[in-house]
Amino acid sequence: MFNMKTVSRVRTTLAVSALAGFLLASCASEAPPVQLAPAPIPPAAAPPPPVALSNDLVNAAGAYRAYVTRVTALSPTFSNGAAVQQSVTVAAAYEQKQFLKGMIAYGALVALQDPNFVAGVRTYGVDPVQRKTMAQKLAADPNYASALPGSASAAGLVVNALNADAGKIRTLGAQVKQSAYDVQTQAWSKVAIPNAPARLAQAKALSAAAVPAPEEDVKKLALAVRGSEAPGAPLIVVSGAPVSAPFTPAVSRALAIAAIAALGEGGEGSEALTQNLGEESSGGFCFNMAKLNLFQCLAVAKPYYEDVFCLGQHILIDTGQCMAKAAGAAPLATAAVGSPVAAK
Repeated sequence: MFNMKTVSRVRTTLAVSALAGFLLASCASEAPPVQLAPAPIPPAAAPPPPVALSNDLVNAAGAYRAYVTRVTALSPTFSNGAAVQQSVTVAAAYEQKQFLKGMIAYGALVALQDPNFVAGVRTYGVDPVQRKTMAQKLAADPNYASALPGSASAAGLVVNALNADAGKIRTLGAQVKQSAYDVQTQAWSKVAIPNAPARLAQAKALSAAAVPAPEEDVKKLALAVRGSEAPGAPLIVVSGAPVSAPFTPAVSRALAIAAIAALGEGGEGSEALTQNLGEESSGGFCFNMAKLNLFQCLAVAKPYYEDVFCLGQHILIDTGQCMAKAAGAAPLATAAVGSPVAAK
């Protein structure tokens, strides 16, 4: 006969055994997780809108190209005062903000000639929401462009193209500056410049007025927006080794504009999105200083050979130096500022 304590222990043992058996049975009967079927692949999405760049930026690029073409066609040698004044007039005719904006816009066109960069950017443009979000990020922070696929190769093209322009202008400037000494053997170069104040006023006026781009240049550059997809021979022939980030502000802005264009978000009506990308404070300061130095030089120049010096140093060399700095090239060593001493 069991006593109550024995009965209680038996009941407890049976209950524990039953619970353990239930848990074991439950574990043994639990099925493994069901593997999910692959997500259905949606039909091919529509491609992003065509590559597009606003007329405002194309015109800015055209004005920049036209200036480089006009200036690099100037002769470094002079035979009379009229030729000096004509060259000063041609070379001084750029407004600093417009010139830098045009330089950046032209850099964007150069970047669009890189098919790998364009194709890589356009993969992000299939989804409309993602496309607009990326365009806004690029507009807010142009450095974001350095993270895009193909940015290093596109930046290499931009840096090389802008430095090539800068090099041409600086080389011409050095030749013109040398002419300031060479022409002193000619009597005309020592003649006092007639109406010198008017010549200075003209240089200031030319530096304050925006220059329209030639219509033919704008048409060609508008076609070049399509880059490698443009019909016929390439309209902008460029080459250059890839360049690693970080890029200069001007190059970053050029890449950002090009990326927005590649996304199809840079066409007409996008000016509010891309307007700030055409402005760069440090580069603008450099060009402003070049013009201030020019005005000071012209204000004290008296004979023609001193105007030749002002042209060579403060229009051509200084402008070329600012261009190279904006592109990321090391500045060249230049002689100290000052007018050449008249030959005895």
